Amino acid sequence: MLKTRSWVKKRTKVTWTGKILLEHTWKKHLLSNKAKKAKGRDKYWLEVNWVEKKKIKIQLPFSS
Repeated sequence: MLKTRSWVKKRTKVTWTGKILLEHTWKKHLLSNKAKKAKGRDKYWLEVNWVEKKKIKIQLPFSS
């Protein structure tokens, strides 16, 4: 039976065109200690390169 890796499901987003986006780390909690500039820099999602994309696709069997 195929299982989806829950860490991948929580941290990635698959776009309509098939791109896989990964969110920045260090952005979930303890944000009061971080500078405003550091929090703003981590606001946007990163597009995953083709090597990592293949690995993540294996771990997400039930998404596109």
